[in-house]
Formats: sequence, C-alpha cells, structure tokens
Amino acid sequence: MAENVKKMKPIWFFVGLILLVMGGVILATGVYDLIARVESKTVLARLHPNIWWGAIMVLAGLIFVLANKNATVE
Repeated sequence: MAENVKKMKPIWFFVGLILLVMGGVILATGVYDLIARVESKTVLARLHPNIWWGAIMVLAGLIFVLANKNATVE
C-alpha cells in the first residue's frame, strides 16, 4: 500500500522555476539593451535596472530550485 502513495514537488520548487525563467528573460533583455545601446527615457535608465533585477530573480530562482529539488510532499 505504501508504494501507491504519489509524491509531489512542493510549490516552492515551481516558484523557483518561474523566477528562474522570468529572471532569465529580463536579464537577457537588459543585456540586449546594453549591447544595442537602446535609448530609454526613464530617470534611472543609466543604472540598467533590468540587468540587476533579472540577476536577482535568477539567483532567487536558483536558490528555491536547489533548496527544493529533492523535497517531496505527500
């Protein structure tokens, strides 16, 4: 009977995956904007916030995924 119990991943694993993917997209957009010299008319555009936030989201996603990769919920 114990073999029939299905184990699932915790929600934090999938939150980490979403952060990882979205952070990667934002980071890639920021790097493209930096290389292509895209003009932005925002006040703090010179700080390249999409690179910073993309990197932070990727890092947080990696932490969530790695912390919960072997965890299971019954």
